[in-house]
Amino acid sequence: MAPSEVTYAVTGASGRLGGRIARRLAAAGIPQTLLARTPARAPQMPGATAVPGDYGDHDALVHALRGTDRVLMVSASESPHRLQQHRTFVDAAAEVGVAHLVYISFYGAAPDATFTLARDHWHTEQHIRASGLPFTFLRDNLYADFMPALVGGDGVIRGPAGEGRVAVVAQDDIADAAVAVLRDPGPHTGRAYELTGPQALTLTDVAATITAATGRPVSYVSETLEEAYASRGGHGAPDWQLDAWVSTYTAIGDGSLAQVTASISELTGHPATSLQQVLRPGPGPAPRP
Repeated sequence: MAPSEVTYAVTGASGRLGGRIARRLAAAGIPQTLLARTPARAPQMPGATAVPGDYGDHDALVHALRGTDRVLMVSASESPHRLQQHRTFVDAAAEVGVAHLVYISFYGAAPDATFTLARDHWHTEQHIRASGLPFTFLRDNLYADFMPALVGGDGVIRGPAGEGRVAVVAQDDIADAAVAVLRDPGPHTGRAYELTGPQALTLTDVAATITAATGRPVSYVSETLEEAYASRGGHGAPDWQLDAWVSTYTAIGDGSLAQVTASISELTGHPATSLQQVLRPGPGPAPRP
């Protein structure tokens, strides 16, 4: 099939990661369909057509995906129903015969992963495998871009991570990897890639990097499990969300997120971006589109 005849669909284009991927495809002159819960809110870009594509709406998904060759599936918003929404999406993709599905999963996805939300990703992966769809799984580590969001109003990162390490990965790197796979999925069919940054950092390291990048003094204080639940319990969040918040840190603490891989360079041809580079870009090549 000639490249000009391949059809693409992207989910999550209104978000940070899906938007990055959609913009890269548009910059390369590749037409795409953007699946969106509210098409009017989808980003406007050359060659992109927004259509209804709510993850829970099987009929809308079948209509949106029919005739599509390559699909990027960004995970749905965190909720108790996310796994069922994923299954609905996968079933629709299988029903219309999508040629290749690229799923944005999570590093170390497993049924007993310490980070509770990584378990949903594992079950989604298993459903994709069972569907018979050709696939590639991109299992990203915690986003380097989001590390400043861990800092409280008092300039402190708090959580039960101890001296554990995390190999945070830049969203731009994940987007580059996803586009590389979408444009040439053949060598990556049936594979799962663990996407990480170039270093495994303690949260003390993360705090020091944020301080250096922003000039704002930031520190890390390790909590016990009891302290972690108590400090977050006043937000009115349901139990599953509290478990997700706290297990982000316990997964760092037990080493679940520490291994550094070469997958970014393998897929993109460029080195993985460090947290320092994400937070404080310096002179160098122009940003990748």
